[in-house]
Amino acid sequence: MDMSDISDRGLALLGCGKMGSAMLAGWLDRGLAPSSVWVMDPYPSDWLKAQGVHINADLPDDLAVAVVAVKPQMMGAALPAFQALGGGGTLFVSVAAGTLLKTFEASFGASTPIVRAMPNTPAAIGRGVTALVGNQAASAEDMATARALLAAVGQTVQLENEAQMDAVTAVSGSGPAYVFHLIETLAAAGVAQGLPEAMAMQLAKATVGGAGALAETAEDDPSQLRVNVTSPNGTTQAALEVLMDEAAGFPPLLARAVKAAADRSRELSHE
Repeated sequence: MDMSDISDRGLALLGCGKMGSAMLAGWLDRGLAPSSVWVMDPYPSDWLKAQGVHINADLPDDLAVAVVAVKPQMMGAALPAFQALGGGGTLFVSVAAGTLLKTFEASFGASTPIVRAMPNTPAAIGRGVTALVGNQAASAEDMATARALLAAVGQTVQLENEAQMDAVTAVSGSGPAYVFHLIETLAAAGVAQGLPEAMAMQLAKATVGGAGALAETAEDDPSQLRVNVTSPNGTTQAALEVLMDEAAGFPPLLARAVKAAADRSRELSHE
């Protein structure tokens, strides 16, 4: 299934908040016809109203794809709108955090192809990374369609099994918050060493943003990039001896943080 097939048969988007809007903008930019899109949202934004898509209208019977982008706590109220599409003809793609494939199968039937996706917040600027996993009914073609749809907001990876989604949540789903906190604390440390607040924040943001872009584009892996910056007995080495301390540095701290997030993800998805 490609964008032309989706344009022919149509796509429904359930929920058009930040993530839904980012995906929709990406699809429209990639040539999906606005007339082929049905959006269900109780509070459509002015931006959405200006896109030329169908809003809160009756859905066609043979939609190619139905994308679920509502908050997990809204799921119970929202899913009945898509109930009639279950049974195999329509591919379901969910970007709702923590909602298991079996939850959707309970609503739509196990014969319905369902792909669960976990994008992260940089998707809002097309720099996200999304992990996807399908149910038994989802074919290789269905997975390719889901990956193409999520590629509109960044990179995609395909998981081997749904259990890996808890680790993905802890690394890339929650991960942007870890980086934002790193920026906060790096700037505060700069202030403690005598820099003005605004300047320290500018330096911290640009350093983290630039280093991230370099890590993504350089041929060297991050370990080698780190070595490249570290002169023997220099300033970087002095800092890294603190940060890389195996008892109190980044290695045990991040391991504990990511484990805490993954454990909480497992708890939430089984409540």
